[in-house]
Amino acid sequence: MDLPRTNTSIPEGKEVATLGGGCFWCTEAVFQKLKGVDQVQSGFSGGHIAAPTYKDVVTGTTGHAEVVQITFDPEIISFGELLQVFFETHDPTTLNRQGADVGPQYRSAVFYHTDDQRLTALKAVEALEENKVYEQPIVTEITAFSNFYEAEDYHTNYFELNGSQPYCTFVIKPKVDKFKKRYQERLK
Repeated sequence: MDLPRTNTSIPEGKEVATLGGGCFWCTEAVFQKLKGVDQVQSGFSGGHIAAPTYKDVVTGTTGHAEVVQITFDPEIISFGELLQVFFETHDPTTLNRQGADVGPQYRSAVFYHTDDQRLTALKAVEALEENKVYEQPIVTEITAFSNFYEAEDYHTNYFELNGSQPYCTFVIKPKVDKFKKRYQERLK
């Protein structure tokens, strides 16, 4: 049975961010390509069921969101820069939904690990709202990190391994292509 991953496994000099931006296949595919990101692990966070499976989470009843847990080097990329990418690569204004993916497991969420991450996330949302980047209010949940359960192995590198599948072709690839064009100088 998988145990939640906690800050005790963070390599020295690295930090961890836990972000939910809808389908974790999409989110993983984007963050894996950024300089300064060492690891991106798909999983589940924020719920009340211990060691859920993907099958459990997609029911929408576990309280968990599909997330990625990102281990990064803050000397190369800051948490604030990760949030910039996060907010540009999903719609933070749709409650419990990203495109055709509907349910609380697809909610926009930042599960902060430190008070600095909490403050950075709050300031990022405030700036986006002040600058009217989105027509609708941002509904991103900003909550203290409490748990993380790794998704089953077949979710790891999903886009890289399954790029010709219809969901990958029609949903993930356009998002990744747009991201790569926008962040060309930040790619590995």
